[in-house]
Formats: sequence, C-alpha cells, structure tokens
Amino acid sequence: MTGKYYAFLGLLLFAFHTSLLAQPRDYEITGSVIDSRTSESLIGTNLQIQNTPHGATTNPEGEFQISARLEPGEYRLMVRYVGYQSKNVDITLGDQMSIDLGVLELREDMLGLDEVVVTGTTVPTRRRELGNAVSTTRMDDVELTGATSVDQALSGRISGAQVSVNSGRPDGGISIRLRGTSTVLGAADPLYIVDGVIVNNDSPELVDVGGGSSNRLSDINPQDIERIEVVKGAAAAALYGSRANNGVVQIFTRRGQSGAPRVTYNTRFMTDKIRNTLDVNMHPTDAAGNEVERYDHQEFIFRRGYGNEQNLSISGGTDETTYYLSGSYLFREGISKGNDYTRGTGRIRLDQTITDWASATMSAQYVNSHTNDVPHGGIAANYGSLTGFIFGPNTYDPRPVDGVYPDNGVLANPVEVIDRFDFTNDVSRFIGSFQLNLTPIRDLGIDYTLGFDTHSQTGKAFIPPGNVAPGVGTGFSRRSTREVQQMNNDLNLRYEYRPSDWLTSRTLVGGTMQYEQREVLTGESSNLPPVTRISSAGSDQTLGESRSELVVYGAFLQQTFSIQNRLFLTGAARVDGSSSFADDERWQFYPKISASYLVSEEDFWRDSGISNIINEFSVRGSLGESGGLTAIGPFDRFTNYPLVNYSGQPGLIPGTSLGTPDLRPERQRELELGFDMSFLSNRIYFEFTWYDQQTEDLLLQRSIAPSTGFSTALENVGTMDNRGIEIVLRTLPINTPRTSWTSTFTFATYRNEVDGIEGDVLSVPRAFGQVAAVNGEPLGVYYSTMFARDENGNILEDDDGIPLRKVDEDGSPVTGVIGDPNPDFTASWINDLSIGDRWNVRFQLDASYGNDVFNFTRRLAALGAFGTLTDYEKELAGEVPEGYNARMFNIFENWVEDGSFIKLREFSVSYTFFPDVLGLNSLRASLVGRNLLSIDNYSGYDPEINVSGQSTVVRGFDFVEIPAPRTFSLGLTANF
Repeated sequence: MTGKYYAFLGLLLFAFHTSLLAQPRDYEITGSVIDSRTSESLIGTNLQIQNTPHGATTNPEGEFQISARLEPGEYRLMVRYVGYQSKNVDITLGDQMSIDLGVLELREDMLGLDEVVVTGTTVPTRRRELGNAVSTTRMDDVELTGATSVDQALSGRISGAQVSVNSGRPDGGISIRLRGTSTVLGAADPLYIVDGVIVNNDSPELVDVGGGSSNRLSDINPQDIERIEVVKGAAAAALYGSRANNGVVQIFTRRGQSGAPRVTYNTRFMTDKIRNTLDVNMHPTDAAGNEVERYDHQEFIFRRGYGNEQNLSISGGTDETTYYLSGSYLFREGISKGNDYTRGTGRIRLDQTITDWASATMSAQYVNSHTNDVPHGGIAANYGSLTGFIFGPNTYDPRPVDGVYPDNGVLANPVEVIDRFDFTNDVSRFIGSFQLNLTPIRDLGIDYTLGFDTHSQTGKAFIPPGNVAPGVGTGFSRRSTREVQQMNNDLNLRYEYRPSDWLTSRTLVGGTMQYEQREVLTGESSNLPPVTRISSAGSDQTLGESRSELVVYGAFLQQTFSIQNRLFLTGAARVDGSSSFADDERWQFYPKISASYLVSEEDFWRDSGISNIINEFSVRGSLGESGGLTAIGPFDRFTNYPLVNYSGQPGLIPGTSLGTPDLRPERQRELELGFDMSFLSNRIYFEFTWYDQQTEDLLLQRSIAPSTGFSTALENVGTMDNRGIEIVLRTLPINTPRTSWTSTFTFATYRNEVDGIEGDVLSVPRAFGQVAAVNGEPLGVYYSTMFARDENGNILEDDDGIPLRKVDEDGSPVTGVIGDPNPDFTASWINDLSIGDRWNVRFQLDASYGNDVFNFTRRLAALGAFGTLTDYEKELAGEVPEGYNARMFNIFENWVEDGSFIKLREFSVSYTFFPDVLGLNSLRASLVGRNLLSIDNYSGYDPEINVSGQSTVVRGFDFVEIPAPRTFSLGLTANF
C-alpha cells in the first residue's frame, strides 16, 4: 500500500512539474548586433521570435532586449537588417529566465542573396525560396538620387521595368511598364500597394495643358519609404488576381524603432535648366527674298528654375510602442516660365504591442499640392506657348508693346500665354491604414488590413478675353473636380507546420473586399465678360458629370512546402469577382505553381570543386495566371445613353457603342524560368530570367453592322504576347573595412505582338491617326505613309531630287508600319563607392536601344507656312530643292527618328561629418546631378518624351512637350 502511495505521489508530482513547464513563463533575451566587417553597431536591427508577436529593435549602441511570455521549448530568433544577410538563431527556453546571446554579427548583403521579400501582402519570404523574380529597391540613400517622387527613384533600378520620363514639368508624369504592356484600351501601369493599402495612381488631365499630366504617385514623399518590392510576373501576381495583369509594386514605409527619439532633418536646394534647345531658322530672308529679323522664341519660354525641399522626421518608442512622424515641403519652379509645383506632406505611423499575442499598426498620411501651369499645346489644344513657337513664324518679336501682344496670325503668342493664361491644379489626399496582427496559438498568424485612399483633384483654366489666340479670343474658363475614394479590407491567415526536420509546410489563406468610387464634375464656358473668371461666367456654357463605382471580391489559398530547406514548392489559387462584369462572367479563377531548388545546398555540390567556383546556384520556375480590369469601366458592358436637349426638354439617345453583357476580364498566362548564381565568395551575383506572357480576351472595340443602330461593340477579341529576358549582374569589386564598391548592371529585352485586331489595324486616339495596334506587330507602332523604294530598299526620287511617296496603282498613298516606339532592349549600370565612413560616390547610366520617336514637332516646323526650325532654313539657303519640305510633309516616315540613347541619369558625391555639437550624430552634405548627359542622334529636345503622357498605346510621340531638365541639387542631412 505504501509503495502504491509513493508511486502515485511521484506520478502526481511529475504531472505537476510537466504542467508547470508547459505554462507560459516570462523570459528576457538580450544581446547586441554588429557589422561583421567594421564591428560597428547596427542601429535599428529587427529581431523577431518566429511565429510569435515578440521582438525588438536595437538601440543606438546596437543592443536589444526582448521581454517575452512564452511556453518553454525550442524557438527561432530571426535577425533582419536592411542591406545585410539575415541570421536565424535557435534558442532553447527552459528554467533559465534570462538569456544573453552575446554579440551577433551580420554580414552586408550587398548582392541581395539573402534578401527577405513580402509575397502576397504579409508573408515574409527569403528571395531564394521564390520560384519567380522579385526586384527590390532600398531607399536609405534616396536623397543621393535627387529624386522627388517614387517613380523617379525607381528609374534604372528594376530589371524588366521601363521607366520613362514623359514630361519635364515639375509635377510631370512618369510611365512604368513591367515586361511591356498587356492591354490596349486600359491603363498599363502596375498596381501600387503602400503598407497594404491599394492606392490610386491615375493621371487625369482635368484641364488641357498639352499632355504630361502627373501621376498620383507623385503625392508620396520618397523620404518616407524604406523599400520597394516589384512583382513582375503573372505567377507572382496571381495572389492579387484581377488587378495585377501589369504587375505589382509594393511600397513599405519607414517605421519607428525603440529607444530615445531620433531626429532627421534634410534640406536641399535645387536648380533646373533645359538640357538643350531646338535649332531655330535664322535665315536673313523669307521665301520671297525679303529681309527679315528672326527671333528664337525659346528664349522667352524657358528659364532656369529653382526650388527647395525640406524634410523632418522623428522616430522612437519603447519595446511596446514605436512611432514615426514626418513632414515635408517641396517647391520647384519649372523650366518653362510661369510653371511651378508645391507639395506638402505629413505622416504618422504607430506600432503597438497589445498583448503577448497581438499587435497593431496605424498609419496616416495627408498630402496637399498646388501647380501653377502653363498650357504648351499638345494633341487637342492649339493655344499653347510651345505650339505658338513651333507654328511660328519667328519673324516677329512676341513681347508686348504698350501692353499689346503681337498677333502672329497663326496660333497663340507664346509670351501672352505665359503672362496672361492662368491654369492651376490642386490635390488634397489622405491615405490611411490599420493593421492587426494576431498569433493566438503558436505557428498560427492572423493579419487584418483596412486601407483607405481618398483624394480630391481640382483643375482650373482661365484664358482672358481679348487675347490673340485663335478660337479663344472671347475668353475661356473651365473648372473640373475629380473625387476618388478607394478602400480595401484584407484578412489573411498563415500557418506553419513542421512534421519533421526535413519538411516545413506554410499555408496562407486570405480574402479581400475592395471598393472604389469616382466622381467628376466639369463646368466650362466661353465668350466671357470683362473681369469675371468663374467657369459659369460665359454666355456659351457646358456642364458635364460622371459617376462610377467598382467592387472587387477575392479569396486565395497558397501552400508552400520546404523540403530539406533547399527545394521549395508552391501552389496557389485565387477566385475574384468584379462588379464590372455580368453574373455569368463575374467570378474568375487564377491558379499558380512555382518551384525553387537550391542546387548548391546538395552534398555533391558542396563536396566537389564546383562550390569553390560557383558558391551558390539555384534554379526556379513558375506558371500562373492573373487578370486585368483596367480596360473596362464599371458600366461599359451596358449600352449607354447620353443626355440630350430637345427644345428645352431633357432626353436620352443611344450611344454609338452597343453593350455586351457577357464580357470577361482580360487574362494573362505567364511561364517564367530562371536561375541565380554567385561566384568568388559571393562577390559576384548573376540572375537570369526568361518569360513568356500570353494575354487573351483583350477588350477591343469591334465594328458592327450599321443596321444595329450602333457603330461599335466592346468585345473580347484580341490576344497579345510578350516574351523577353532579364539579366542582373551585381559585383563587389572592392570590399575592405575602409572601402566598398558595389556595381549593378541590369539588362532586359522583350518582344511584343498583337493579334485579333479586326481589319488587322486599329488606329488609336491622341496621335493624329499615326499610331495603331496592328496584327503581328508590337503594340503602338507608327502606321502611316512611307517612302517609295526600289527592290533594294533605296528611296526613289523625282528629277529634282525630292523623295517620292509610295502610292498604289490608283495613285492613293500606301500606309504601313513606319516605326516602333518599343525598344529592342533597355539597360542600366549603377555604381556605388564608399570610402571609409565619410565619402560616397555614385553614378547611374541608363540606355535604351532600338526605339523610334515620332518627331511631329519637327514635321510642322519644317513646313514653309511656319518655317520655325532649320529644316526650312536649308530650303531658304538652297541646300535642298524648293518645295522639298512641302513634299516631305505628307511622307510621315520621314519624321520618324531613332530614339536610342545612353543617359547619365544621375551622379552624386556626398561627405559625412561627425561633429560633436548640438547633439548631432552625423551631418551629410551631398551634391547630386540628374539627367546630366544624353548620347543620342535625336534632333528634338529629348528622345525620352511623350505628349500623350501615361498613355498605354501612344509612346514616343513628340509634339511640343516640355523635356526633362538637367538638375543639380545641394543637400544637407542632419541626424540627431
């Protein structure tokens, strides 16, 4: 009996002891983190106990302290710092409550081999585990780029991304194309996500200033950004479903770090100037032989612009609460007189640990910007300053005499446009988010994100009565307001399970609901009375309004298996529904599979001599589908009925396009294959990617029988293919404790082909009928009249030596493809040299080869009726036969030029001081130059220009648009 009693008591004590071990206990984990090369403390290093909410960041001494209430057991501490190779430290939590990990060393990851990226919306993954290419840009040195907007900072840094400057206005638009374009009628820019918030990046031109309207991405201050991740392929974008056909750009903003407040103040002074001007006709006589005095009107249009930028940020906090506050002010004068841009931003981010298993993040940003603009001309308007210059003649002085502006008899007086026309654009924007992260049980994470983006944009135009511009001499006033609201709700569940030492399972399940509302109200009038400027003042009035709503639902499941930490297999599926489509076609299914295999982790590789040459080698592949919504509006599947007025009574009439209820989203399927390798102790990294994109169900307008009462119908009829390669070569030629040199070369090429166009050719708007989608050709080729040529391709000429236009048997001009704005390849070379802890030198070269530019500016200026540029001067001087330019005017092939270029995009030098005054930790001075040099054969302002702004199809069309200026800036950054 006694033995049984003691046995029972022992069993009870064992059970009690086991239960005590299973109960959560309060642990304290400490240590420090340093740079393995320089032994300097790494401030702000992020440490997180995997699959728990417990973590910390290092203080100014590089030390950390994690207070965690956890059950005893085995855990993994993840150590992450931007620009360094991550480290995982296995720790055992038992009876000892205080654990000192000592000094943890991190190595600089200058080649990005161990970079952690976020796929989906909340899932951190090492790059080497992915079956598709993801590009990352770190923004710590953004001030050294001189960029004042996010899209400028991306230029040349993403392989497979074509970043084009469309205008040199201070708020001018920039286009980003990831692996070409996959739509004809829709927008081609990628989907942008800021801290989980889907943000609007439209570029509406509410008043016509001649193209080059700004992206809404310009509202975001790049100084607030920590890093940007770019997802280019359909396989990766499948997690984003029907909004991801053009790729995804994820922007992650800066967050606070625990410790004493850290203050950073940045100030910068900028100056801009046009890089080169057009050569003007200065012949001393006119066509009749009369002596004339000629003027270069560009002297009255362009100027040197000045500007300044101020940024202030404060961050800090405790282990439970961190904060980041920032404010900025930017003012830039444009290189055209009368044009300037002002932007003010304010931002706050709070990260709060609520309990041992819950944390929350709140962020809010407000932006207000104002643009004073000058209309320059463009596709639709004829009252611009540059059109007034190009349409000449230049035989008069445009400056006013006794307050009266001379009339050139053709178009607007450029000086009067600058002095008297008043065009403005105002934007007020708020972006906010709330995120809740829960780990109710070990290995299970629940993430909820609520995102909100709303902005109001108002454009105003006023042209006073009594001006000399044709068509608007009686005055013109317009006011257009655009209100946009976007909201997204996202809920994701992630679970990690390790059934054995060699197998890890990661499961991600998520759902989203997205809502978008747009409203536009426009009023304009002409024939204005004196003094009054409002849009309703004129006797001829027009009022317009539009409203739209869009709702998108989505759900996805992703499963990843890690086998021996070297083979990674991922499968995903997404279902999306959009209110733009009818019930039968509303829900779409997008699958994805991918794989990555770290060959160099195998024993046969490590034990052989190959590992001494190729240190790391991995192969990857992915196949997936995504969808496109940008080519269809919320009500485009219906037959629309415009409003009309019958004898003062309201009415409706059918539109010209017949509704098509059974439309489907454009669908993209992509196969991607690639490999990654590193050499010489990981000092050389090479990445290769090949992809094949096929887009089906393109939405295009088809012609239909007039007997239907309509002329067109929107249908799923076209296809488009994109194929290309992307290469990244990163090297570390010098890596010593005192000096480091990083060099990155990117190269990308793609071939685009359109098919399914009714009648083989579809002319597109905003290009004077010179741009088209043509079956078997790249999207947006120039399609017009051409030279007559012999069987050897030589241009035929008449007896006077003037080239002939190609005509058919009836004498009608023959049209065909005469140019292609799409480059054969793009490349970039970025070098960053750090000497000690004080000097930094960096430069970037960008190249584009094989793209054409349609120089419509030169075409008009060569005509004798205007004769502004040197083409007509050659005719006056007898260098070409009389009537040469008049004959060439309608041979449009003559005005297509090679747009290839090599540009010195940026060059910067910085020096860092460490003064022991006023609490300064460091003071950095930097000198930055942008757009310094362009090597090209283009006769216009700049081959990197487009009057149609961010148009999907019309690319490289030059018609009197402000070019990108040469910019210098001097900046100071103080860290306290």
